[in-house]
Parts: sequence; C-alpha cells; structure tokens
Amino acid sequence: MSLARLRAQTAFEARLLLRNGENLLATMIIPVGLLVFFSLVRVLPSGGQAPAAFLAPGVLALSVVAAGVVSLGISTGFERSYLVLKRLGATPLRRAELVAAKVLAVLGVQALQAVAITAAGLMLGWRPDVGPASLALAVTAWLLGTAACCGLGLALAGRLPALATLAITNGLFIVLLLCSGIIFPLDVLPAPLRVGAQLLPAAPLAELLRAALGPEPLAAGAVLMPLAVLTTWALAAPWVAARVFRWE
Repeated sequence: MSLARLRAQTAFEARLLLRNGENLLATMIIPVGLLVFFSLVRVLPSGGQAPAAFLAPGVLALSVVAAGVVSLGISTGFERSYLVLKRLGATPLRRAELVAAKVLAVLGVQALQAVAITAAGLMLGWRPDVGPASLALAVTAWLLGTAACCGLGLALAGRLPALATLAITNGLFIVLLLCSGIIFPLDVLPAPLRVGAQLLPAAPLAELLRAALGPEPLAAGAVLMPLAVLTTWALAAPWVAARVFRWE
C-alpha cells in the first residue's frame, strides 16, 4: 500500500463528502434534528432525566451509521454506476487503498458530526461524566463502528447496482434507527427482535457509547458482549468490502 496514494485519495474523498448537500443532510442535519426534536417534544420515556442524556449517545451512533452505510454507500454506488471507479481502476490505486481512503475520509466527517451533536446535546441538558476510561471506551467504539459501517456500505456499493444500493442503505438506516436502541430503548422491543438487533453493528455501538457517555454506565461484564460483536463487524466488513469490491 502506497501512503502517498492513500493520502491523496483520502483528501479527495473528504472534499467530495463535504461538498455534497445530500451527504450533509444524512450525516449532519438528520441526526442533529432527531436529537433536538425528541429532546424538546417529550414523547419518549426519559426515566426522570433529561431526554438528551439518553438520546445523545444513541444519536452519535446513528451519525456513524448515516455516514458509513448511507452516505458512503450511496455516493460510492453512483460513482461506480457512472464509471468513475472504472477510471480509478485504470490508475495505480488499489482496491484496498480506495476502501481505506474512503474510511479515513468518513472519520474526518464524523469528527465534525461528533462536535455538532455534542454541542447540541449540551445545550439540551446532556451532562456526561467522562473520565479517561469512559473516553477511551467511547473513542474505541466510535472507531470500531466506523470501520464496521464503512465496510458494510462499501460492500453493498461495490457489488450492487446504484439504485439497489440506494434502496437497501436507506432501508437499513430506518430499520437500525428504530430497532437498535438509538431512539427507543432495546428493552421495549420483542425478544427476538432485540436479540437480532444486538447482532448487528448499530445496537452494540449505541450500547457502548451510552455506557461511556450516558448517565448509567454498564457494568464491565456487560460491555464485553457488545464490544466483541462490534469488533467482529469492524474486522469482517472492511475485509469483505475489499474482497468483493468491483470497479464497475
């Protein structure tokens, strides 16, 4: 892998993500809008605490899904459809370098997302008690979730037609929003749905961020299972994406 090629492609991918209004809608406006709406319109159980205290960590997880699965998957799918990737394939750029560059560009965008969501949450009454261990857990979960969601988005975009990728990624976004403990607590879901959700990357990511940044941290033993699931996705999804990705 060439670091020079990787650096140049990462900068290019970051510029594309930040210039696209649809990407900004999915990655910035929708997550912040959901946080503000459900914090001010109290239709969800809050357990006597500020709604933002429960919602903010989940919305951080949602922003990772939005950037990695939806935004990256759709944009890459249409790049492939319009033969942009075919032209890249004629250059010395390798598939693994393209996947890595896209993941790194999404990490940069997600840093901006985290700042915006944290600022909104603090204004709405979220007061996380973050120590070194909690911060380390949050950053680890964020990085693992990014790798998992980017790998999933790129795997879909690298094999399916652009319109199929558009439909599937938007459908996944809605399902994960409603069934991953992001907006609604997992314990209100039927048992089979809850178990299934915990095997997908969004629910473990939300659990870990809530453990690190929420008002009621999980016990150390309860962190191990979501961490194991998320780590598995973070390793497997980018590997699959690099293996199955096709330039056209």
